[in-house]
Amino acid sequence: MPDPLLDARGLSKTFSSGRGAGRREVRAVQDVSLAIEPGQTHGLVGESGSGKSTTGRILLRLVEPDAGSAVFRGQDLFALRGSALRAMRRHIQLIYQDPFSSVDPRYRARDIVAEPWAIHGLHRGERGRRADELLERVGIDASLGDRYPSSFSGGQLQRIGIARALALAPDLIICDEPVSALDVSVQSQILNLLMDLQAERGLSYLFIAHDLAVVRHISDRVSVMREGRIVESGTRDEIFERPRHEYTKLLLAAMEAGSAAD
Repeated sequence: MPDPLLDARGLSKTFSSGRGAGRREVRAVQDVSLAIEPGQTHGLVGESGSGKSTTGRILLRLVEPDAGSAVFRGQDLFALRGSALRAMRRHIQLIYQDPFSSVDPRYRARDIVAEPWAIHGLHRGERGRRADELLERVGIDASLGDRYPSSFSGGQLQRIGIARALALAPDLIICDEPVSALDVSVQSQILNLLMDLQAERGLSYLFIAHDLAVVRHISDRVSVMREGRIVESGTRDEIFERPRHEYTKLLLAAMEAGSAAD
């Protein structure tokens, strides 16, 4: 079996606010470990406030952990600085939860997709052509590339966000609740697009979500998070068919009750 693309161990992060007697600490992430295999999707599921998005931001180096280690593509992720960190960022990209707030309303669709190339000084003279190709691949007609975000639906904007995440040909994409802001009818389209792109490009995903049905659809392995800790991890079948932790069982019962109500 190949080494994990990303192997994180013992991640912890505490946020503090206030001063003196009013000082408050929130232990957002506590001793979290997970591994993401090449070409697979690791689902990280939990209720709002469970620490799953903070975990993703730690792995993106947007938040520095208080403790823990992470090896990505054989490198110590938290030791990278300067140009080495900049180079690493090309290999880990992010798909945001809210497609409306994740794009600059002053940018045309084509420019949104091409932005990562401009940041890294890549593909001068051919960014427009390459952006059009990515737009077409995610289901947006290239003729719409000159339109501004206000002209698109949420589902279309999320496709544009996916194209932007693909621009630098990353190995890992962290998907932070990428379908939770979309209509149910659009969610399955976006999930199927992500799965098709994974098969084509060998992508790995850390898929963060609170919806177990969504996680079940796309994930190979699943970690269940509660109050900053991972309480259970396993293959998709192990988690959904043979859950061990009581919290996992409660989440599954709530999912089944919701399905029955629908």
